[in-house]
Amino acid sequence: MSRVLGLVLMTALVIAIVVVALLVVILLGLSVRNVQQYQRGVVFRFGRLLPRLRQPGLRLIRPVGDHMERVSIQTEVLGVSPQGAITNDNVTVTVDAVVYFRVMDPVKALVNVSDYPSAVSQIAQTSLRSVIGRADLDTLLSDRDRINAELRTVMDAPTEDPWGVRVERVEIKDIALPQDMMRSMSKQAEAERERRARVIAADGEAQAARKLTSAASTMADTP
Repeated sequence: MSRVLGLVLMTALVIAIVVVALLVVILLGLSVRNVQQYQRGVVFRFGRLLPRLRQPGLRLIRPVGDHMERVSIQTEVLGVSPQGAITNDNVTVTVDAVVYFRVMDPVKALVNVSDYPSAVSQIAQTSLRSVIGRADLDTLLSDRDRINAELRTVMDAPTEDPWGVRVERVEIKDIALPQDMMRSMSKQAEAERERRARVIAADGEAQAARKLTSAASTMADTP
């Protein structure tokens, strides 16, 4: 009888140890979070923000009540879909661009704005139309670096301080002109080429005439 009781107690002890070990493993699984080198962890405890960011590595949080969001601090690339705009000299163009941005403050990016990549995309679209509307077509085609710099300045103002997102670079990829405008520009370029060709031909004829005159004068002086 005592042997049977000892076996029962031993079995119960083994089961209790196994249950405790499983609970420990489960709690560790719920408590350990891996933060990558290019990430920062933001922890909320029962919905309240904790002040300290979690740095890269294995980090412990409370298994109950804590929730951690990982935020990438890499530079992200965002393509802006083609936007129709009217330039300052009333030419309708279609422009697309690419935006390079990076999260500088993970807390602001999570707390102050919902879905910050989408918010940056909307800011990029409105800023693109606004900047294009203040520039004329010649500036848009010939001084694209200045347009890119102005776009970055316009976009960075509403994103960096309130959202913690810095716009690092903006590049206009393509500018599509209306077909009639492209035909007019092509005719203008062709007319300019013809004008230059005529000027060059006329200059050559003038030089030839001067040389012939000089030769005739020389022959008249020394018959």
